[in-house]
Amino acid sequence: MTQCPNQRPRQRRLAGPEVTFEENVQTRLQRAGQHCPQRLRGRLVGQVENGGNIRAMHDGDSTKQIAALQENIRTHGLRLGFSAVGFARAEPGAAVDRLRAWLAAGRHGEMDYMARHFDLRAEPQRLHPGTLSVISTAIDYLPHREAGQAGDRAAISRYAQGRDYHKVVRQRLQKLADAIAGEIGPFGYRVFSDSAPVMEVEFARQAGLGWRGKHTLLLSREGSWRFLGEIYCDLPLTPDVPADEHCGRCTACLDACPTAAIVAPYEVDARRCISYLTIELAGAIPEALRPLIGNRIYGCDDCQTCCPWNRFARLGDPDFAARHGLDSASLIELFNWTETAFDTRLAGNPIRRIGHERWLRNIAVALGNGPATVDAENALKTRADHPSALVREHVGWALQRLAEKRGKA
Repeated sequence: MTQCPNQRPRQRRLAGPEVTFEENVQTRLQRAGQHCPQRLRGRLVGQVENGGNIRAMHDGDSTKQIAALQENIRTHGLRLGFSAVGFARAEPGAAVDRLRAWLAAGRHGEMDYMARHFDLRAEPQRLHPGTLSVISTAIDYLPHREAGQAGDRAAISRYAQGRDYHKVVRQRLQKLADAIAGEIGPFGYRVFSDSAPVMEVEFARQAGLGWRGKHTLLLSREGSWRFLGEIYCDLPLTPDVPADEHCGRCTACLDACPTAAIVAPYEVDARRCISYLTIELAGAIPEALRPLIGNRIYGCDDCQTCCPWNRFARLGDPDFAARHGLDSASLIELFNWTETAFDTRLAGNPIRRIGHERWLRNIAVALGNGPATVDAENALKTRADHPSALVREHVGWALQRLAEKRGKA
């Protein structure tokens, strides 16, 4: 899925678990030290300043204590199913200026929230007071089989074929935060996974989880089929060393983009991106771009499937396995779903948030781009009088396109 400077072009809400820090946690730390000698043995004292928690290490070598804690956090994370865990300072740095320039160029399209919450992205402490460090995580989602590429089959971005990653990743992050509290006692934190204005790719890069690819996604030696998640916290953790970049002269992702949305290395114009057009855009898809969408009805993976590094990607977590045949369903089958069927079958799936109207809009375009069969034409005609003007307009376009194909045959 082609994405923008902050990795995820979608933002839902600012919700996330939050724990109130208790000022004196000496007893909890002592108890942890008795049960597990490698845990932190020093006393942590939290002082609330400006609504946040500022921590100081006492009684012993704080550097060794922090290193031991971070090693335990990594161990807990891997046991919870994360592919990688790293640490960064809560300072986005030069990425803020790049985001500002991207917004100034209008490349965010109708994603007004990107500009509206710019300050929250640029200053993590505004989003969660007291934040000092970011615990960055990644989890694999590569499906166990390839989706069908035939023109009469629906192409759905791999990340959206199974369970809603927002909930799965946040739940695991919450368990990781609970494990940390079990080590050191209560601490101030908040967990995120594409659920708030967080510069996910930048913090993952700083934390050594990978580098920013030319398609703007996080890329590593294990590829890019990964969800990111973060814990903003008030712990003074030692940042990891950022990973070196390994894209070299490769321009595969730029060359593969169907709509030329990757306008230059590391620069995406969301207004041309199929993920934006099929997910974020609420109105009509520009006619000039419709033929380029092909059979993609939700998102686009082309810039990832062509990436040489994804040859080394690992199979994804079973939680993200495809459901309801979304990796092989026909366009006509999905177009026939009623609104009730759409809501029921896609419960717990990220696709549901676009609503049935945009679902039909997208599939109508895909049908218009597909084979000019009688079945495709008949399916479109069932929605020709749909209550939504948006659906009717795209159905009309698709019927005309099929008629033109038949005329040329």
